[in-house]
Amino acid sequence: MMETTMSDIETADLETFRNETRAWLEANCPPEMRKPATSDADVFWGGRNAKFSSEPQRIWFERMRDKGWTVPDWPKEYGGGGLSAAEHKVLRAEMARIGARPPLSSFGIWMLGPALLKYGNEAQKKEHLPKIAAGEIRWCQGYSEPNAGSDLASLQTRAESDGDDFIITGQKIWTSYANYADWIFCLVRTDPAAKKHDGISFILFDMTSKGVSTKPILLISGYSPFCETFFDNVRVPKSHVVGTVNRGWDVAKYLLQHERAMISGMGERGVGRPLGQIAADSVGTDALGRLDDAMLRGQIARFDVDEAALAACAERAVDLAKAGQAHPAFSSAMKYYGTELNKRRYEILMSAGGVDALEWESERSKQGARPRAWLRTKANSIEGGTSEVMLGIVAKRILDLPGA
Repeated sequence: MMETTMSDIETADLETFRNETRAWLEANCPPEMRKPATSDADVFWGGRNAKFSSEPQRIWFERMRDKGWTVPDWPKEYGGGGLSAAEHKVLRAEMARIGARPPLSSFGIWMLGPALLKYGNEAQKKEHLPKIAAGEIRWCQGYSEPNAGSDLASLQTRAESDGDDFIITGQKIWTSYANYADWIFCLVRTDPAAKKHDGISFILFDMTSKGVSTKPILLISGYSPFCETFFDNVRVPKSHVVGTVNRGWDVAKYLLQHERAMISGMGERGVGRPLGQIAADSVGTDALGRLDDAMLRGQIARFDVDEAALAACAERAVDLAKAGQAHPAFSSAMKYYGTELNKRRYEILMSAGGVDALEWESERSKQGARPRAWLRTKANSIEGGTSEVMLGIVAKRILDLPGA
């Protein structure tokens, strides 16, 4: 008689969880939410003024929120699902199996939440994390400035002490969706006499605070997802500082790891049709059912292999992070690879579309969806740290190359 091991029990429990999760998703994910989003307006971002684009979107979000699965691996006391790393992996796999969309997109989930879990005090966690999980507050990121982009630590937005408050004055730029955000997580200089990486604090405040204003920036794609953000003597309680005053760079670096991992995900197809099928709509197929352009077929084959490699690498990165074994600079490698891969995807799509892919405003092209998306990808290798900066980090901190 064979002895039952703890590993056998854990495997059986995980298989039970998989079966229950599969059944729940089949019963609760509306068919409309098993298709890729068609536009940014089709993505639910949450927030005080959030509106659902459809009834299925509302149903899917509320069901996942009530189960704690907008943030499945966060502790239950903060609005999460309390899933283990293995259970979270199963949930992701089962959602991918049916093409289920994420119920909530949020900088609070992708970036601020992990930073608060690590550096926030208990009051800050209880105040902000449940609201992020429930989609009640939409966040934006106040990092880059006109003279502090890749050299972020040169930021000059200042926070001057005034009793129990800081008075914040300065400007941020490329603030994604700042004109829609309720709150901002922001880097400010609290000690101008310190070295540039010191004297920085990480602070949170409401975007409706007196003295905060935003101005959208029109991009070559014709859209304005980024903003200039201005602070004119904004009063913020010192209790809103996350971590230690003047040690905000520690929080900023940790958050950047999560931001870069999030941006790298652009390189993964996720839900939606494979690239070859989309290209076949324009190019057609030959007598053997293959894409009727041998050169394009080869480009897509190489792309598909690289995309699969990124997906496998992303899974490994998640597993290492959950086990506390991830290299802190690995997110930079992922960010570089994922964003460059996403740019390749849209280059192929533009090639496959030929002249038709250049349509900008016709109804046939859905207001130039393809060329606008292609132009938008040019920012992928700039935002969150340029590709050149990412390669420098990889050379210095992972490969340990001499002179890097």
